Amino acid sequence: MDTPSATASRIARLIATEIAARPEQVIAAVTLLDEGATVPFVARYRKEVTGGLDDTQLRNLADRLGYLRELEDRRAAIVKSIQSQDKMTDALAGSIAKAETKAQLEDIYLPYKPKRRTKAMIARENGLEPLAEAILADRSRDPEALAAGYLSEAVADQKAALDGARDILTERLAEDAELVGSLRTYMQREAVLSAKLVKGKEQEGAKFSDYFDHREQWSKVPGHRALAMLRAANEGIVTVEIAPDEDQADRPVDMVAAKLQARGSGPGDVWLRKVAGWTWRVKLSLSMTLDLLSDMRTRAHEDAISVFARNLKDLLLAAPAGSQATLGLDPGIRTGVKCAVIDATGKVLGTDTIYPFQPKNDVRGAQHALLSMITKHGIELIAIGNGTASRETEKLVADTLKMLPETVKKPTKVIVSEAGASVYSASELAAKEFPDLDVSLRGAVSIARRLQDPLAELVKIEPKSIGVGQYQHDVDQHRLGKSLEAVVEDAVNAVGVDLNTASAPLLTHVSGLSAGLAESIVMHRESNGAFKSRKQLKDVPRLGPRAFEQCAGFLRIAGGEEPLDASSVHPEAYGVARKIVKACGRDLRAIMGDKAVLTSVRAEDFVDDKFGLPTVRDILSELEKPGRDPRPSFKTASFADGIDQITDLRAGMVLEGTVTNVAAFGAFVDIGVHQDGLVHVSQLADRFVKDPHEVVKAGDVVKVTVTEVDVPRKRIGLSMRKDGGASAKEDRAARDDAPRGQPKGRAPKAGSHSAGPAPKRDAPGGFGAALLDAMKKK
Repeated sequence: MDTPSATASRIARLIATEIAARPEQVIAAVTLLDEGATVPFVARYRKEVTGGLDDTQLRNLADRLGYLRELEDRRAAIVKSIQSQDKMTDALAGSIAKAETKAQLEDIYLPYKPKRRTKAMIARENGLEPLAEAILADRSRDPEALAAGYLSEAVADQKAALDGARDILTERLAEDAELVGSLRTYMQREAVLSAKLVKGKEQEGAKFSDYFDHREQWSKVPGHRALAMLRAANEGIVTVEIAPDEDQADRPVDMVAAKLQARGSGPGDVWLRKVAGWTWRVKLSLSMTLDLLSDMRTRAHEDAISVFARNLKDLLLAAPAGSQATLGLDPGIRTGVKCAVIDATGKVLGTDTIYPFQPKNDVRGAQHALLSMITKHGIELIAIGNGTASRETEKLVADTLKMLPETVKKPTKVIVSEAGASVYSASELAAKEFPDLDVSLRGAVSIARRLQDPLAELVKIEPKSIGVGQYQHDVDQHRLGKSLEAVVEDAVNAVGVDLNTASAPLLTHVSGLSAGLAESIVMHRESNGAFKSRKQLKDVPRLGPRAFEQCAGFLRIAGGEEPLDASSVHPEAYGVARKIVKACGRDLRAIMGDKAVLTSVRAEDFVDDKFGLPTVRDILSELEKPGRDPRPSFKTASFADGIDQITDLRAGMVLEGTVTNVAAFGAFVDIGVHQDGLVHVSQLADRFVKDPHEVVKAGDVVKVTVTEVDVPRKRIGLSMRKDGGASAKEDRAARDDAPRGQPKGRAPKAGSHSAGPAPKRDAPGGFGAALLDAMKKK
């Protein structure tokens, strides 16, 4: 076995090849991560040490490092086990050392793995192994004649003797690592996955109808189809089989027979080919099927997790509307529309519930309340949750805004995803944040806040509850959680956090801060007032030098004692920043943001033995745009008037909408009719698109053309192609790739009703004017 240092070097070389880096870069990064550094910190502030590895490379490195270390631990355990049995040979040790995957290791270890008493063991105990060897040695002799010499009290007749010999050879073949590896490779390349309907399950499994009689090559099954078929199989709707194609059905048996060298026509060869067929049918085909099912499931899980992670990242890094007074509306029919007003900092100023829909139909009272909140608090934004009655509520708001005088600036209304808002509302965190607020009203607050700053609000919700994945409940939950936590951490640290306004949940995701340290920071801030400098973080209980090093650069203080505290320049590099300022001959505050002066400076002039060119360039970039937000500028979609339900849609309509979810087969777009439409991957652009994320991301505002409306199944086909998209028939064919085991986008809003004809804008002296007069008097 290798020494620990040799093993570490081998792992570093392998990872370096996979992430397109040098082994020394990997070794440096591994050292930092093992010392407790986080990926965001290493990616941002240790570029000299790692040679500039970015956060994606570092995440892949960390994941692969965990797998390879587990592989080495398993390799060592297997070596120890075989050595304890006194069965280790030089050839075996070489095979173990060369194994590159856990599957290969387990194949090699199988003959030496402690096991329960098998049929082959019993056959050996009954003295039948020499019979198996005799048949292998002389193919010209009749196996039955040979078997006659091995009868005993335990072996009643020739059939029992031959069955025992067969069991011995079957076990030997099933434990042959070379044969198993060859069969696995063959099956991975040539096997066909088939799904068949279980008789009598047609109605119950209607949503899986595409898989009632389905066949495709195993190696080409996309993740979303694999998960759909696996779910259908788990629900007992279909049976799933993985086997060689019909015209290749005998190939695996031939491979097993070749291992026995059963090529001739003698009695022994004929019997051995029967053993080969038995071994494949009874032993190897089952294990191969299980292996390939497991591989397919793992592959599909990784695809689904990757899609969820990318969508979550896009959602977290969506454009913030910014610090503006906002009215949040959580729509509802019978239970009313919940309203919450927050100021520019997110503080709750007031709440209310209005009942414009049935059964109360109090439209006037609702409009009066909305106008009152808008004028009293100077509302600039209105965030409307996209759940039940969202379009009816948006129409109510639009009609209400028409009542405002021309001199009053009308707020901007925005449809906001309310995914996870109900989970947050009922959480312990929400109860602690709003102990005196009804659960239903907390959702309206969350909707308003997530418009102001999506990242700051969404981090309060468990990522899996945000709902931007596909088959998220079917995948490995530990792996999914770990991946999503990494996405949140990267997003929070990429944007940076205001130390004096950030909540504890937001601070928890900052590099180097645990939940306990985040709470300590908030408590210290509440007891001692706002932080005036980053240095004061050292006064927070239990926040030691290591945590300070990790977190300081990601925490911002606006208007503090030290101007650099408002930037992403790390305190350890303040000296370099001041040298740059001094060279410019200007005051620090005067130079920050002055691109003309800063571009005249040569970064190479400030490199020293601790801070290299990457860090100096980052400092110059930050001084040029201090505290810059990497998120895009705020933009909203405008839904078409009069298009409120799926029945209002017609093929050929060109509409604007917001991308709500991106899957492997296309993108879902909210066009304001309670049911997201699907832009299949073939309809995303006038070119071939392999990955929908190349074209769109969650939160994008896009123009789409309606290509198909299927009212009974609540399916909407959309296109983003310039030619207006495929015909309905072509679009339907293209959408065959979409999974049938989950809803397309959001489910239809249960209990959704039309708000009825909206009241017309009043003439002078009418209802609207009377409302405004009443409010002025009040």
